Amino acid sequence: MDALCGSKFWDANLSVHTDNPDLTPCFQNSLLAWVPCIYLWAVLPCYLFYLRQCHRGYIILSHLSRLKTALGVLLWCVSWADLFYTFHGLIHGQNSAPVFFVTPLLVGVTMLLATLLIQYERLQGVQSSGVLIIFWFLCVVCAIVPFRSKILSAVAKGKISDLFRFTTFYIYFALVLFALILSCFREKPPFFSPKNVDPNPSPEVSASFLSRLSFWWFTKMAILGYRRPLEEQDLWSLKEEDRSKMVVDRLMEEWKKQQKRAERILIRFISNPVAPTWWGFLLAGLMFVSSLMQTLFLHQYFQCVFEMALRLRTAIIGVIYRKALVITSAAKRESTVGEIVNLMSVDAQRFVDLAPFLNLLWSAPLQIILAIYFLWQTLGPSILAGVAFMVLLIPLNGAVAMKMRALQVEQMKFKDSRIKLMSEILGGIKVLKLYAWEPIFLEKVEGIREGELRILRQSAYLQAIATFTWICTPFLVTLTTLGVFVSLDKNNVLDAEKAFVSVSLFNILKIPLNMLPQLISSLIQTSVSLKRIQHFLSQDELDPHCVERKIIAPGYAVTVHNGTFTWAQDLPPTLHSLDIQVPKGALVAVVGPVGCGKSSLVSALLGEMEKLEGTVCVKGSVAYVPQQAWIQNCTLQENILFGRALDPSRYQRALEACALLADLEVLPGGDQTEIGEKGINLSGGQRQRVSLARAVYSEADLFLLDDPLSAVDSHVAKHIFDQVIGPEGVLAGKTRVLVTHSISFLPQMDLIIVLADGQVSEVGPYPALLQRSGSFANFLCNYAPDKDKENLQESSKTVLEDTDDEEVLLIEDTLSNHTDLTDNEPVMYEVRKQFMRQLSVMSSEGEGQARPVLRRRPGSAEKVVQAAEMKASGTLIQEEKAEIGTVKLSVFWDYAKAMGFYTIVAVCLLYSGQSAAAIGANVWLSAWTNEATVERPQNNTSTRLGVYAALGILQGVLVMVSAITLTVGSVQAARSLHQALLHNKMRSPQSFFDTTPSGRILNRFSKDIYVIDEVLAPTILMLLNSFYNSISALVVVVVSTPLFAVVTLPLAVFYIVVQRFYVATSRQLKRLESISRSPIYSHFSETVTGSSVIRAYGRSQDFNAISDAKVDTNLRSSYPFIASNRWLGVRVEFVGNCVVFFAALFAVIGRNSLSPGLVGLSVSYALQITLTLTWMIRMMSDLESNIVAVERVKEYSKTETEAPWVVEGSRPPTGWPLQGDVEFRNYSVRYRPGLELVLKNLSLRVRGGEKVGIVGRTGAGKSSMTLCLFRILEAAEGEIRIDGLNVADIGLHDLRSQLTIIPQDPILFSASLRVNLDPFEYHSEEDLWRALELSHLHAFVSSQPEGLDFQCSEGGENLSVGQRQLVCLARALLRKSRILVLDEATAAIDLETDNFIQATIRTQFEGCTVLTIAHRLNTIMDYTRVLVLDKGTVAEFDSPTNLIAARGIFYGMARDAGLA
Repeated sequence: MDALCGSKFWDANLSVHTDNPDLTPCFQNSLLAWVPCIYLWAVLPCYLFYLRQCHRGYIILSHLSRLKTALGVLLWCVSWADLFYTFHGLIHGQNSAPVFFVTPLLVGVTMLLATLLIQYERLQGVQSSGVLIIFWFLCVVCAIVPFRSKILSAVAKGKISDLFRFTTFYIYFALVLFALILSCFREKPPFFSPKNVDPNPSPEVSASFLSRLSFWWFTKMAILGYRRPLEEQDLWSLKEEDRSKMVVDRLMEEWKKQQKRAERILIRFISNPVAPTWWGFLLAGLMFVSSLMQTLFLHQYFQCVFEMALRLRTAIIGVIYRKALVITSAAKRESTVGEIVNLMSVDAQRFVDLAPFLNLLWSAPLQIILAIYFLWQTLGPSILAGVAFMVLLIPLNGAVAMKMRALQVEQMKFKDSRIKLMSEILGGIKVLKLYAWEPIFLEKVEGIREGELRILRQSAYLQAIATFTWICTPFLVTLTTLGVFVSLDKNNVLDAEKAFVSVSLFNILKIPLNMLPQLISSLIQTSVSLKRIQHFLSQDELDPHCVERKIIAPGYAVTVHNGTFTWAQDLPPTLHSLDIQVPKGALVAVVGPVGCGKSSLVSALLGEMEKLEGTVCVKGSVAYVPQQAWIQNCTLQENILFGRALDPSRYQRALEACALLADLEVLPGGDQTEIGEKGINLSGGQRQRVSLARAVYSEADLFLLDDPLSAVDSHVAKHIFDQVIGPEGVLAGKTRVLVTHSISFLPQMDLIIVLADGQVSEVGPYPALLQRSGSFANFLCNYAPDKDKENLQESSKTVLEDTDDEEVLLIEDTLSNHTDLTDNEPVMYEVRKQFMRQLSVMSSEGEGQARPVLRRRPGSAEKVVQAAEMKASGTLIQEEKAEIGTVKLSVFWDYAKAMGFYTIVAVCLLYSGQSAAAIGANVWLSAWTNEATVERPQNNTSTRLGVYAALGILQGVLVMVSAITLTVGSVQAARSLHQALLHNKMRSPQSFFDTTPSGRILNRFSKDIYVIDEVLAPTILMLLNSFYNSISALVVVVVSTPLFAVVTLPLAVFYIVVQRFYVATSRQLKRLESISRSPIYSHFSETVTGSSVIRAYGRSQDFNAISDAKVDTNLRSSYPFIASNRWLGVRVEFVGNCVVFFAALFAVIGRNSLSPGLVGLSVSYALQITLTLTWMIRMMSDLESNIVAVERVKEYSKTETEAPWVVEGSRPPTGWPLQGDVEFRNYSVRYRPGLELVLKNLSLRVRGGEKVGIVGRTGAGKSSMTLCLFRILEAAEGEIRIDGLNVADIGLHDLRSQLTIIPQDPILFSASLRVNLDPFEYHSEEDLWRALELSHLHAFVSSQPEGLDFQCSEGGENLSVGQRQLVCLARALLRKSRILVLDEATAAIDLETDNFIQATIRTQFEGCTVLTIAHRLNTIMDYTRVLVLDKGTVAEFDSPTNLIAARGIFYGMARDAGLA
């Protein structure tokens, strides 16, 4: 190099050993000038390749671009002017060194390259170039040294030696500086960019390089979130590459961690009194710059990793969703909806959690090796003692982690079973109340909960041990190492440099050593999740070709040839050897007893079953109406259109035919009313009619109708048959396959298929089958009422004479509410309108939301208007209440009370003690190192080591005790909060469950209790930890360098401002994220339940798109949330870096008064502060987000409760009621305060042993009357007396346990049959079998291998509806009370089963009082008396024969039913 310049390249006396350092001219002209050029040429090939790959459209030539180019050209000119000047000198005989040729040439060519690059970037659509910003920055930085030195030399010499080069250099410097400033501004967006379409594009896309580096582009949202709570419309749209459709995994960017080497040099500087002061300043500056670079790199790395992880999660959710639409029913049975949702929510999230740590696989060993290397350099072989100690701790940590994993698995089991039980309790709460079964279920839940808390406590102790080792490890390692170091050799002196550098290095070592076990356990978890996802994705799919759609025999719409079908390969076939031909345009009925395979036949035609042999051919498009209507959570109109375009006349026709017009008048928003999950705000009949309207609107070729008439009243069934299905209906001419139990329609069929035991027993038209006198004829003769037999043919043809009459019937059915919200809660129709207005629909799980989230849909403008009008007409969704803004202090106080006041005081004191011990240990170390003067050897080594050890161990013990105290307190809080919630919910009145969706209540029991159990305590622990660490760091720094106190105030102000902005924004983003997450899962579970309907209508693609859109909405709040963490990190770490900088700076300034030990202490504490400050903010905001759970649980622990279960002072006498006398005295009742009366001044008396039928049009108050008897509804005035005892005076359980009801909806719990019949285990085995025999279940139960221990699945899904009804009958037979209420649920039962039930009741409950709400009049024609209700009053009350003779209301009903 010396030859190149003709002078010396490096001179230590000039550059280092001086108080006024400078670099040699040769160094300035060569290496310093070349650095920027080398950088640009080095990155050029990769950068060009990158630009070729991502072309964003070109940017129009702007003034900014012109100016940048002009500067580049000028710089090129300046460099070449230098070059020509050198040539000019050469010609005139001046000998210039080669460097004056090389440098201007290289710089000139590089400037030309930069100029061309500016233009090329413009053509490729780059708005801000990071490569060029760094280039100009390097140019400026490298020019600062010559800038100073040229001036100094001119001043020293008194003249300028080379005027031309002097001038060109300053022109060059000005131009480069200007170029740097210009490059910080960004260009306009590219010409063909999507900005024009996007209403709210993400600023990140167009952000400049510096803005991206510091996450400045996020500031706008942070400010907005601080001013007011963010809303969904404030969120930015997703970048194109992040959308669900575009998700592709990209490689992680490499990340190299900066080593904290600067600290050791600083201490060496303070210990060296002859070093020039500027060294210290330079070191302080370098420490600041290196930590700043580390901050920027680290956060860019995290941003990339998290984006990648989110894309991966998006991809997994999409794949699982698509798979769930095509799995076979056998596979679906294997994994419940809940489990599949878990794959989506929990398992996909595991990948996101693992992502940031993946690189530790290589970086952790690297960090460990480097730290050990530097330690060896400092302390020599004695570090082996410390390292050995650390290695020994790894298996201990591993063992603790394994044990915790096992506990976690066990706890998940407890949690799952508790949530499952709770969900069943909420689903069947009405049954629990009617049977007075709450205590037994309460006991079950509490039993599970105790197990859960036991495990929580165990894992808390383990966690405390882990914390103890974590705190003590670095300390004990330092202790052993320093101890060995000092005792190995008398000449080994412990000075500040050795002590504090090794402490810092051991701290660096601590992180990877502790992260590795975490990483490994996280990897294990993720691999388990991966296996579960793989297992699900490899499940069997439905064979799309099992139904032939193309070829079919001419003239037929459906043919099945020798078809054998099963629901799963390992089950016996459900249908075998079927041969069916359905002519085109025919109306076909499928009939047969319960469980003979009617629904399975429909499924086989849809391709839902596995075909073992034979062929199935179906011609044309299919519409399918399932037995249990599947209703989506969207508007009524969307349910009917089901993705098709709106054709007003066709839509109107469908509404009219399905008798829905009258419903629309009652619903608050007409056909824009939003239907809740599972159609919760429609009655059973309405749901079925909506499902039918969907089929009618689809105008398919083949209609498969699986018993749609069972859920509606008989007169409505007649209307629907005449208007829709029958020969005159809107579907006339289409092929219709109708599964039905209703006899009256059979004469109008073209063809009847009779099934028995999975085979076709007879086929033919009605007259032919009657004459054949086979099974079909017997079936008819048994079940058609006598009157009907002669009239069968004509009666079915007659239409109601009076159409007005029919209108009235329809309206009444509409106002009926068989299954209002949960069960039958018929409301009279004056009430109905107001009631619907107040109706609350399942709202999505919100982690705090306070406004209705307007659902985004295509065609938004008019829909939003409609929605707004709807909201005005009466609130549709009562949004879940949620706080906005900061959490109230009272919530923290509630939690503190639940934990126990003393616990909290103890924890705070213990933490203060621990911080004091830690500071004490380090101050002691600092004092010890200050003795390290060579003249006086350190004699009292053992004392020093002993005290140091004692302080360290004390610190660990205090931490452990405080952790245990805190966790014991938090388990105590978790117990008391859950208990309060559970006891309150079990005692809430039925009206609460009617207006609160069960999902919302379950959410309290699952999500919120989980947070209280497992999230709050560790969060508080970490918050206290980082709080005390930050405080102690500040105290130490201020004490050791008092000057530091000057900057604490401005830094604290900046810190607090950033913290307030961040917390406000991130809290709201988190809320928005949780709110938008639930729709993904609820839409998914909805899809899984309705998958057969979705496939039948061929809508799978559309549903995939809907799911993608919901995921995208969720990502719109996830991305800003991640960015907000990065934004915070960069700013808070900047504060931390300033603390380090000032601590070092003031140490340099006060170097004469400071001992090296104190400086070591102060700087090593300052270095920790960056991390603790960031953690503190994160934990504060986490605590705020999570403490909301306490608030939500508290809210539901304080709702009003029903009357006490047992009133000690007034219990009924034993054996009450003896007679079974029931008397209503002037009795009135309403559903809820503010609604009108449902029963008005009812006065009547039923004598003991009477059989009374209760009839009336829908909404007359039939079911309400029975609910009053059980005090599910409490009297508004008047009283009910049973055997002369006023029921309002005794406890609810005393009353309910003495009455028996067979409810309309048979509800079973997932437990053994024995528990379902007799949960309190009052009865013997023989009693149970006897009850089963009487209820005709004996054959079924004894055929099951488990007998009475046969497990019913959730809701009794593995029994047919008829069988469930019989189980309810068996329950009633076991209770055998004097009063039996029968809410006749004949809809789901074929006539045979119905007759069984009636016969059993007649014989077994002979001496009892029986009240029957009748739908089929023939069941009550032989009763003692019949009560006719009308609009909540007694219209008629007499024996059936007298009433028919009186020709009143009852006579009209009997005439309609063909009984009079």
